[in-house]
Amino acid sequence: MTETQERFLHDIATRLPAERVVEVHLFAPIRQGGTESGVAVVALEPATSESVEQRHTVYTAHYRHTLKGLDRGKWEMSVVDEADAPLLTVDVVVRGVQRRAGETDEAIRLDGDEFRAMARFTAAPAA
Repeated sequence: MTETQERFLHDIATRLPAERVVEVHLFAPIRQGGTESGVAVVALEPATSESVEQRHTVYTAHYRHTLKGLDRGKWEMSVVDEADAPLLTVDVVVRGVQRRAGETDEAIRLDGDEFRAMARFTAAPAA
């Protein structure tokens, strides 16, 4: 895992309730020109567990880090609530995205405890 990906996980933990994170799928970063971008799919436990079939809130997180040029060091990050789905569906969607993107490497999968440990011990670099 790269330093930038660790920063990304830390930023996700500042925007979502880390104690509810069940799993994170972190896709390989893409470098184009002077920027690096990345995507993660994050599944959270539901706030209430009233349904028989436990559905998780699914978020996508994106970052864009400028590595070269006038805006070198610029960091943009967003987290979007996408859906409610069972974990099995999240795994199927992640594999489908990898297949369509032609990814040969598996996404890094972190369970909730691994995510919290990474986020806790990873400090965001100074701007």
